[in-house]
Amino acid sequence: MLGQPYAMGGVWSYPREDFALDEAGIAAVLPRGMAGRRTANGETYDPDRLLGAHRTLQLPAILSVWNLENGREIRIRVNDRGPAQPGRILGLSPRAAQLLGIGPAGAAQVRIRVETAQSRALAGSLPDAETPRLALATAPRAAVEREALPPLPGAREAAGRGAAPARPAAVAVAEAAPELPPDPLPETVVTRYAARGRLVVEAGTFFRRDLAARQAARLAGLAPRVEPFGGGRQPQYRVVMGPYPDLAAADRIVAGVLAAGLPEARLLVEQ
Repeated sequence: MLGQPYAMGGVWSYPREDFALDEAGIAAVLPRGMAGRRTANGETYDPDRLLGAHRTLQLPAILSVWNLENGREIRIRVNDRGPAQPGRILGLSPRAAQLLGIGPAGAAQVRIRVETAQSRALAGSLPDAETPRLALATAPRAAVEREALPPLPGAREAAGRGAAPARPAAVAVAEAAPELPPDPLPETVVTRYAARGRLVVEAGTFFRRDLAARQAARLAGLAPRVEPFGGGRQPQYRVVMGPYPDLAAADRIVAGVLAAGLPEARLLVEQ
């Protein structure tokens, strides 16, 4: 399930299929009080399972979530849209947050990565409600009969020679289907290293520097700057602010960007 573009928390989101997502940002904890309600793709929210919410990913999907502040990593099933608070890239169920070492009302720097094989297996195992399949009737197969015919007049048979060796039959080898992830996911915690990054706010990306400069001019009071980024033949430019010493300071800048009428505000963790 993808769904149509939507506004949440003053920010527009555009769902899209992405089996290679790998990004860093801020994760928030979802409310426990939502227990039992239907998620965006029709599943049931259970705060005691390893579930999550993402604004744009296909649903459901399997994500690995690495807490950059303490090194803990788990896998979660994303089956809802959110979180509603601007500047957050992921919502975590209370149990998922607990395993990651995040308090009930807390937030943390995380890196998230789609588990490609398992997410594709999920996508292939579920019916596509947005593009229903057409039922096609196949033509009936007729029975084929065969019989041996005598040789044509004047034809000579090879004496003492056996029948021509049969060609080996072509064997179709079915490609092994990726294994479906268990549901619910196991509560397996992997310990990595901590890798806290810098908090910056991005307020738009452009293919022309003059357009980026025009966007920055609308945010003059927030000390924006225009930076080139990415590779390739055509350079790109982004409007960025920061880094900021803590999450509260970064949140104030996100609020300022939204107040200026620019819904493209993104709070990023850069390493």
